Amino acid sequence: MKTFGCIGCGNMGSAILRGLAAKEGLAFTGFDRNENALAALRDDINFQPLASEKDVAEKADYILLAVKPDMVEAVLGKIAPALTRDKVVISIAAGVSQAALKEYSKKACPVVRCMPNTPAMVGEGIFALCFEDADLSDEHQTAIQEIFGTIGQALVLEEKKFNAFTAVAGCGPAYVFHFMEAVVEAAVTVGFTRKDATDMVIKLFKGSVKLADESDQHLSVLREMVCSPAGVTIAAVNHLDRTAVRGNIIDAVLEARQRGLEMSK
Repeated sequence: MKTFGCIGCGNMGSAILRGLAAKEGLAFTGFDRNENALAALRDDINFQPLASEKDVAEKADYILLAVKPDMVEAVLGKIAPALTRDKVVISIAAGVSQAALKEYSKKACPVVRCMPNTPAMVGEGIFALCFEDADLSDEHQTAIQEIFGTIGQALVLEEKKFNAFTAVAGCGPAYVFHFMEAVVEAAVTVGFTRKDATDMVIKLFKGSVKLADESDQHLSVLREMVCSPAGVTIAAVNHLDRTAVRGNIIDAVLEARQRGLEMSK
């Protein structure tokens, strides 16, 4: 039995804990300044709240660091005396490099950089894992991939690809929700109630994603299947192309990547 501890049990930290709750071979513990967050986890899963960050580091084999990026240095400084070579720190703090994590933790144990996205909150996340220069054993690498694979897809990436991953998959849910909102507004404009429009659009996206996931057809072919000659859909798609929607989406992802590069300097 290994212990998975979480420092910072906010939305993402608690989502990861809840997602892992059914995995055999793991016990769960954590610390958060918000006692209500700890109480909610204790009520929902087999979870032991602890009194401090250092207590988590002492008790846990895997320590998930789920705090704001500007808190990482201070928290790692607090827990460094409790870290040993058989423990692993896993940080989901955006923009905090592997080198910085090692420096802040005094190189007391292996450190792994991880970037999740918000669908992890419903067990459908994508996790980028960086094992470069992490001093990890093969056993630890396999275990960490299995842990995060329980609640989504775990990808092992070079750290130089993390900003690109963040721009595509980390920011991606915001792009999707933005487009969903626009279709909802259009549905309201043509006469649907806001509730009916929202329900319809959610089902639209859910069904479309399922079709893309289960089909062996390219995305372009799936789109073309909807576009009948001289029909209503091709008229709409032509308007999207005339107004450069595709190009603007690409530019948005590139802007996000550039911002990530600037923040990482």
